Amino acid sequence: MTSSKIGEKIEISDNGEINIKRTFDGSQMMRDAEYARQNADNSFGSDHKLIAQVDAALIGVWLKEAGVSWSDTEAANQVVKRKLTSGEFADLRVWQGKY
Repeated sequence: MTSSKIGEKIEISDNGEINIKRTFDGSQMMRDAEYARQNADNSFGSDHKLIAQVDAALIGVWLKEAGVSWSDTEAANQVVKRKLTSGEFADLRVWQGKY
């Protein structure tokens, strides 16, 4: 999977604040998820499930919004699970079962 980052703009305001605006293209993630839905072995009874195709940059945005650190793996897991089951990011899901 390739990175979905397509741009980054750094601005320094008059009061010295540094603002970094990153732009991402999610179409590759969606194509990867569609391909995986068609080709992944997520059949009933298989031991391993591919749940979703999510770029690490998007997970970073989700964690920042939630105020969760990457090092807090349990909280990060809950943030990702909540986002993927919310319906807003259903197109990134590969396996539609419960987890």
